[in-house]
Amino acid sequence: MKVAEIKVSYSTNQTDKIKLTNCKETFEFILSKWNLDIIEFQEECKIILVNRSNCVLGIYQLSKGGISGTVVDIRIILSVALKCNASGIILVHNHPSGNMKPSETDIKITRKLKDACELLDISLIDHVIISKYNYFSFTEDNLL
Repeated sequence: MKVAEIKVSYSTNQTDKIKLTNCKETFEFILSKWNLDIIEFQEECKIILVNRSNCVLGIYQLSKGGISGTVVDIRIILSVALKCNASGIILVHNHPSGNMKPSETDIKITRKLKDACELLDISLIDHVIISKYNYFSFTEDNLL
């Protein structure tokens, strides 16, 4: 009987590290990596993975959903963070409606993710909701 082999790997060839020091920088950085043609049409969720110095290790496309929601699977987020040896993560998703107010689901998933991150000594630095022109930061609004 054969058993599947599991391979875990992470590599980078990035020489110039991008350091994120505040929420506005995070918004501008992630917006430059977002498909602006669909930001007002389809909800997406991405995670920014950072090291201890808040230098970006990478961006992971977590999910694409519909007009009013997308899947946020905490196990996938944490598995990606562990594979990348990330010290911190920033959860980012867009609201196609342009309404920057977090939903009850947004608040619940943030709390659940924060608790899970703490178990693995990974910092949930922020959860940012974006639109084409604006953002909402859980950290800036003291919800994290």
